[in-house]
Amino acid sequence: MADLEARVKELEGKVQELTDREAIRDLRYRYHEYVNEGRFKDIPDLFTEDGVLDFAHLGKATGRTELLKFFGALNAPASEAEKNRPRITWVKQFIHNHVIHLHGDKGHGFSYLEAKPIYNNEAFLVAARYDDEYVKRNGEWKFTKMSLVPYFMVPFREGWAQKDRIKMGTP
Repeated sequence: MADLEARVKELEGKVQELTDREAIRDLRYRYHEYVNEGRFKDIPDLFTEDGVLDFAHLGKATGRTELLKFFGALNAPASEAEKNRPRITWVKQFIHNHVIHLHGDKGHGFSYLEAKPIYNNEAFLVAARYDDEYVKRNGEWKFTKMSLVPYFMVPFREGWAQKDRIKMGTP
């Protein structure tokens, strides 16, 4: 009987791990769905209250208020004072190879990004890597930190094959 109890406990642990991995995958996929569908106001809810965003040259934000401001500005109509401000007016993102490492109610992972935005009225090709930190609070997985490591962002008309545009090596 002790052997059966141990096996059941082991199976319960494995089921919980698989359930947690799927919840984290869903979290990452919802982020991209919200971006692709222009639901930027929904993105901050995917983060903890003190969640951190680090998008390199594109900007940083900490906490839901700053996250809402960051994502809200991506496709907000430009006022007269902001006409020269860089703007993404359309984007579709495609995520690849999502790797997740779990440590109880915390985890970290990475995934690769291919994106096709229109930035300042010009089509671009983008390749990057997302590095994430996750936490499970009140039974729900959230981002505690999301970092973007750009590999290249080049105008579509130029392409990415020029040697000076390719960064080889690890992020």
